[in-house]
Amino acid sequence: MGPLSPIRTLRFWGPRSLGVALGIFMTIGFALQLWGGQFQRRLPGLQLRQPWAPSPRPAVSSCPPRQRLVFLKTHKSGSSSVLNLLHRYGDRHGLRFALPARYQFGYPRLFQASWVRGFRPRGGGPQLPFHILCHHMRFNLKEVLQVMPSDSFFFSIVRDPAALARSAFSYYKSTSSAFRKSPSLAAFLANPRAFYRPGARGDHYARNLLWFDFGLPFPPEVKAKRRSLYLPRDPHSTQFRVLPSGAGPRAQTLDPSAVFHPASAVPVGHGQTSSPASLDLGSSPLIQWGLAWLDSIFDLVLVAEYFDESLVLLADALCWGLDDVVGFMHNAQAGGEQGLSTVSNRGLTAEDWQLTARARAWNNLDWALYVHFNRSLWARIEQYGQGRLESAVAELRARREARAKHCLVGGEALDPKFVTDRRFRPFQFGSAKVLGYVLRSGLSPQDQEECERLATPELQYKDKLDAKQFPPTVSSPLQTSRPLSP
Repeated sequence: MGPLSPIRTLRFWGPRSLGVALGIFMTIGFALQLWGGQFQRRLPGLQLRQPWAPSPRPAVSSCPPRQRLVFLKTHKSGSSSVLNLLHRYGDRHGLRFALPARYQFGYPRLFQASWVRGFRPRGGGPQLPFHILCHHMRFNLKEVLQVMPSDSFFFSIVRDPAALARSAFSYYKSTSSAFRKSPSLAAFLANPRAFYRPGARGDHYARNLLWFDFGLPFPPEVKAKRRSLYLPRDPHSTQFRVLPSGAGPRAQTLDPSAVFHPASAVPVGHGQTSSPASLDLGSSPLIQWGLAWLDSIFDLVLVAEYFDESLVLLADALCWGLDDVVGFMHNAQAGGEQGLSTVSNRGLTAEDWQLTARARAWNNLDWALYVHFNRSLWARIEQYGQGRLESAVAELRARREARAKHCLVGGEALDPKFVTDRRFRPFQFGSAKVLGYVLRSGLSPQDQEECERLATPELQYKDKLDAKQFPPTVSSPLQTSRPLSP
C-alpha cells in the first residue's frame, strides 16, 4: 500500500501553534528512534492531523448519515452495547459488515485484512464495499485501511482502568495466568509482579488492556520495570492531581502531565481521587506521542463512565437520530453495574481507595488513555452545550426505559437461568453470570422484530449477519460455531 499522507493529513497550523507542531514532530522523531522505526515502517508517510476541533454544526439537509464506520471494540468497556446498536443500524439499512470467520479477528494478534470474510486484496477480483468493521481486534491501521475507506468514521471506547480491572479479573480469571494464580484482585494489585509475566498466556488481559487493544507498542521502560509499586499506607496522606471521576465538566481542566508527575498535596474532596503518578516517568514522551497518534486517527472516543453522554455525541457526529443509539446494556455481569453511568467516589472505604489507586498505577498506560479521552470528551460536550446535552441524555434514557418496559419481561436484564430462548441467552464466560433478556409475549410482528434486535447478544447477532451476507448454498439449519473466549 502506498503512503498514507493523503489519507489522514495534518491540518494547517496557525502561527501560534507552530511551537506545538514542532514539539509534536520532535516527539514523534524521538519515539520512532526508540522504537526502531516500527511505526514508520508500518505506516510510511503517515502525518498526524490536529486533534479534534469542533466545526460549525451543519444544517440537517447538508448532514447525510455516516455509514462507513470503524469501531475498535475494546474489552470490558461497554463495547458490547455499542456493538449491538451498530448491528441493528447496519441490519436495518442493509449495510455490509466486515465479519471475522468466527467471532474475533485473530485476537490477540494484530488485525490482518485477510481475516475478513469475503475480502479480496487489490487485483484479486471485484470487491463489494464494506460499511462497518466493528468486531474484536487488536488495532492495526494499515491493514484496516485495506478493508475500509480512508474517509470512514473511526471511534472507540475507554473505561477507568480501576473499574476495568475489577471486571477483567472476574471475567478473565481462567484465561489470564496472572489472574488465575492470584486469590483475589486485591492480592494481585498488592504485588502484581509476583503473578504477572509479560508475554505469558493471557496476561495481556492483566495489564494495560486498553493500550494493547489500541495496538500501541509498549515503551521499553514498561517492559523492563521489575520493582513493586509504591503506595502510601494511608491513601489520603500523599495526594496527586488526578482525573476527578464523576466530576463532570471539571474533568477537562485536568493537566494530563499529572499522570506522570506528582503535584502539590491537595485536600481530597468529592469527585477527586487519590492515585500515584506513573512510575515510568521516562516513557512519558512516548505515551504523549501515542496519544497524539490516536488523536490523528480516531474521530471520537467514548467514555464508559459517561456512556449516555457519549452516545448523544456519537449520534450527533454521525448525523444519526437519537433512536439509532437507544439500546440495552449487553454483556453486563450479575452483581456489577447494570449501566455504565457516572461513578461517584463518595462513600469509598480506605481499602477501596487503595485498590483504585493501585489499579490505576499498575495500568498506567490505560490511565493515560483514560485521562486524555475523558478530557477530550468533555471538551466536545462544552462545544455541544451542557444544557442541550442534558436534555438529549434525559430523552435518550426515557426512550430506553420505554422500550425496556414494552419489550422485556420485568423491564430489565435477568439472570441467565431465566433466559431459555437460545437466541437471547448470552455466552457465559468467567466467574460472574452474564445477564440476558426475555421478551414479553403478545408483541406485534413489527415490535417483535425490533425487540429481538435490541435483545440479541453479540455472538448470535454476528451469526445472523453471517447468514444474511453469506447464505448457505444448501437448505440446512443455521449452525452456530463454538464461541472463542472473548
